Amino acid sequence: MEKPLELTIPSEWSEAILIDLCLAGETRAQREFVGRFQALILGVSLRILSHRQDAEDVTQETLVRALRGLSRFDQQRPLQPWILRIAVNRCRTALSLRRPRDLEDRVASQLADERSRPDQELAEELDLALSGLREQYRISFVLYHHQQMSLPEIAEIWNCPVGTVKTWLHRARRQLALRLSERGLGPGGPRGSHTARIDESAPPPLPLAPPQESRRPHASDAAGTLRGELP
Repeated sequence: MEKPLELTIPSEWSEAILIDLCLAGETRAQREFVGRFQALILGVSLRILSHRQDAEDVTQETLVRALRGLSRFDQQRPLQPWILRIAVNRCRTALSLRRPRDLEDRVASQLADERSRPDQELAEELDLALSGLREQYRISFVLYHHQQMSLPEIAEIWNCPVGTVKTWLHRARRQLALRLSERGLGPGGPRGSHTARIDESAPPPLPLAPPQESRRPHASDAAGTLRGELP
């Protein structure tokens, strides 16, 4: 096994060295592994589950499972998509076991500490609408638009064709636009205005463009996203 030079620091280790040292039981490497991926997993889980405690539980479980499963990981492939696949599967399990809760209360809990941020009304409404999407749509939307994962990477997580992911993303954007419009915040008109029913059987009209910068939507750009300016 190739050992890092004594003068190197964990943050400079390659993925191959990090994995080898974790498999060898090096405590410093395991701490580095957690440090590299904890925030990523928490961010994805929080957007999927819309509840911080659930997301923190999933994050801890994902890291434990990933460390235990490193011996089966194909090191010819990138590490991050493999870890996110574990996280998504744990999120899906958490959703299936969750007792019914009031959706608005859950989202309000998630955003309770962020009330002072600008454009907060639209951001909260967008998160609320996102939390109400079908599981495949919501998770694919989060992975593509917020984590900048490619379509093939998302398709690998779902074990489905790339075209299926494209369709899910297209439907997710249309449903988000509809729900924001009904709340008077989307591009479709005033609060309470009538909007035509979505035909979920329709395929996406155009290929998807590369992911945009991963960040929380603001009022200045979220409406444009749902008008179709993003793929």
